[in-house]
Amino acid sequence: MQISSRFSIAVHTLLCIAYFSPTRKVTSAFIAGSVSVNPVVIRRTLGQLKEAGMISVEAGVGGATLARPASQITLLDIYHAVDCVSGDLFHFHEHPNPACPVGGNVHALLDGEVAAAQAALEDRLAQTSLADLISELKGLAPAQ
Repeated sequence: MQISSRFSIAVHTLLCIAYFSPTRKVTSAFIAGSVSVNPVVIRRTLGQLKEAGMISVEAGVGGATLARPASQITLLDIYHAVDCVSGDLFHFHEHPNPACPVGGNVHALLDGEVAAAQAALEDRLAQTSLADLISELKGLAPAQ
């Protein structure tokens, strides 16, 4: 199973806003050019990020800005804002055969493991802020 690309698009979007908004208007068309997707995808993402309180968007071509400091936006916040996964990360097959020694016990064997894996992912995402990524971005060589 793969996490939706909405997560990476949302992170990319926020990085563009944080990086460019001090010196230029950051519009959906501008961000779409960086992400290489249709501006409609970016507008949908901007709506989700705005609803989550991460950005402010001026109508028309006013552009987007961060609504709170980048240090207060974690990757986990972004992950939740764009609904990358609804509910549990791992979906379990619906009806294992309870009469089978494997089917009757597979939930007991795996439920804790997959819950721990999801918790580990979420814990890791919570440790990284948008500010951390911006600092790292500024330290990278310019794109060729």
